[in-house]
Amino acid sequence: MSVNSLEDVIARTGDVVGMLRNSQLGAYVYPVVAPEFSNWRSEQWAWQHSAVLFDQSHHMVNLYIRGKDALKLLSDTMVNSPKGWAVGKAKQYVPTTPYGHVIGDGIIFWEEEESFTYVGRAPASNWLRFHAATGGYDVEIELDDRSPMRPMGKPVVRKEWRFQIQGPNAWAVIEKLHGGPLEQLRFFNMSTMNIAGRQVRTLRHGMSGAPGLEIWGPYEEQEEIRAAILEAGREFGLIPCGSRAYPSNTLESGWIPSPLPAIYTGDKLKAYREWLGGDSYEATGSIGGSFVSDNIEDYYLNPWELGYGPFVKFDHDFHGRKALEQLDPAAQRTKVTLAWHPEDMAKIMASLFDPDGENYKFFDVPLANYASSNYDRVTDADGKTLGFSMFTGYSFNEKQALSLATIDPSVPVGSEIRVVWGEENGGTGKTTVEPHKQLSVRAIVSPVPYSRVARESYHEGWRTHG
Repeated sequence: MSVNSLEDVIARTGDVVGMLRNSQLGAYVYPVVAPEFSNWRSEQWAWQHSAVLFDQSHHMVNLYIRGKDALKLLSDTMVNSPKGWAVGKAKQYVPTTPYGHVIGDGIIFWEEEESFTYVGRAPASNWLRFHAATGGYDVEIELDDRSPMRPMGKPVVRKEWRFQIQGPNAWAVIEKLHGGPLEQLRFFNMSTMNIAGRQVRTLRHGMSGAPGLEIWGPYEEQEEIRAAILEAGREFGLIPCGSRAYPSNTLESGWIPSPLPAIYTGDKLKAYREWLGGDSYEATGSIGGSFVSDNIEDYYLNPWELGYGPFVKFDHDFHGRKALEQLDPAAQRTKVTLAWHPEDMAKIMASLFDPDGENYKFFDVPLANYASSNYDRVTDADGKTLGFSMFTGYSFNEKQALSLATIDPSVPVGSEIRVVWGEENGGTGKTTVEPHKQLSVRAIVSPVPYSRVARESYHEGWRTHG
């Protein structure tokens, strides 16, 4: 038990919502990697039209899980089925609390018979570490934490580098690096390839419908591998993608990265809150946006609301199974993309240049999030709350402001709804919030992943004008 735990912090503040909505941590940072290598517009364009090199070496936790009970630890804590999983395959890991709410997610790589690696944000990693330490599992845990948000000039070293080669020209780059044809394995299957005379591990991945790879290896080889990729990719239009454009790719692909970890209440989670440190992600993170409730549980989400419903399998015992079995999947909120009205976006941007007009919340591009977990209220035309807009930004490929949301399942694709942009009463005390006025922004409910073809086939409206 930590001397200064999350439970201690909650007891001192007495107001979890207020604590998180006024956190001084700032926005979630993608550290170390340069913000731009060319410019964020060209870098976004390349992942749809040529190829990009993503550097994922610094913003995610690596958690190494080894031992005879490693698979049991994972099976006991994930909604996913362990059936059919084997060495050489990866899985998107989704853990829930005993109450059936999502803690976070990440990717689990099954690398050797009793050896797994979790890669992702801190909440799911912390949950695994807690159960490994307290659940009586015969496992060894090694934590390689994400790089510091602000290294302040100090050297940064990780255990492994991690890259992705993505885009329609990615496979041509990959085969040139490898020195010949390379089998396109099924999605999330692992293998190896050759780069610069070294054998590196691979995970079959893909964006925009094109095959790509995630690759990784010892950190000391990073610069050599990166240089080889950029050299091989030059003739195919591959460019490196910086940390400014990188997180915005999810606006097009449809993954909501940072729901609030649903662990701040409930007697069954008290031991976990006592284990978590007072400086943990959960204790220092922030909530931003226009949705406000005094009850922190109103921010909790279940797997269906985040698009993880297909992962939920009741063929094994796991934390939260009983709670999830009682839910009707068809009645849960559903994940959608929201395409924001160009005129309302112009109004937000124009407020920067009108000294006598209203000041609306700054909309940064290409990523407009200003908290660890983002909850903007989605309403109908009469102001009735329909759900949450949770990840917001701009796609140069689509020339469109987009957000990922979870909303009432009765709202069909093509409907016009509203997103309340900005915080109440001029804004909270977060360091990322300037004084501003809220604005109700029109938006069209659109598919996930976002598709230009689908978008342009909607009924006549502001989308089809011109």
